[in-house]
Amino acid sequence: MSVNLEIERFGPIALVQLDRPDVRNALNYELIDEAAEALRLLNRDKDCRAVVLSGSGDRAFCAGMDLDVVRQLDANSCADWLVRLKRLYEAVRGLDKPSVAAVNGVAAGAGYQLALLADLRVGHSEVRMGQPEINVGLASVLGAHLMAPFLGHARTVELTLGGRLMDGDECFRLGLFNHLVEPDQVRDKAIEIADELAQKPPTAIRLTKQRFRDDGQAAFDAVFEAVAQLQREAYDSGEPQRVIAEYFAKRN
Repeated sequence: MSVNLEIERFGPIALVQLDRPDVRNALNYELIDEAAEALRLLNRDKDCRAVVLSGSGDRAFCAGMDLDVVRQLDANSCADWLVRLKRLYEAVRGLDKPSVAAVNGVAAGAGYQLALLADLRVGHSEVRMGQPEINVGLASVLGAHLMAPFLGHARTVELTLGGRLMDGDECFRLGLFNHLVEPDQVRDKAIEIADELAQKPPTAIRLTKQRFRDDGQAAFDAVFEAVAQLQREAYDSGEPQRVIAEYFAKRN
């Protein structure tokens, strides 16, 4: 039974919602593991023809890593976190059926990356989305790798080093969102798109997606290896621990 995840079925569509609204659906160990397992099961489910990813509530798709987890990480435990995170990302990338991210609110850091891993994205103007890891002393590498194909090198460098979150209008203008709708229409539009894709011949969908994955697999594996090394260096420096401790001190 999933504690941090909600799954609803709409005919051949599975709506998978990250369900930690009190912390803006931020990722902890349990949610990562539950989501990865649920997606693997849905991939084997012949009655499921498409998947919609979203977040519970109306504040957030996923705010990224849970800061209560981040502040407990060190150079060694960070490696285990990344292994788990890669399993989740592989579960999204490995879907043989279409996936649509219904970005209903903030999508930051790992949440932003999760949205980019889906095949298509639907959002609204008030969404805030981007890669702010550098602001808390973490090497911002994986998100840069995922957004570069959308944005090109120069814009990716600007957003990565600046740690700025974009609003929904900018995301749509830059091609990160395929559709921009009203806030209360995000999930419905994502389900509508998923249902259209679910009518396509499933073998053709599977083989086409397999080719997309194969094209990028070596680079995906390489960037995770780089992230593991670079985050170890970051934590060895003590910078993430210091910045996050300062954040919690100000909050309290």
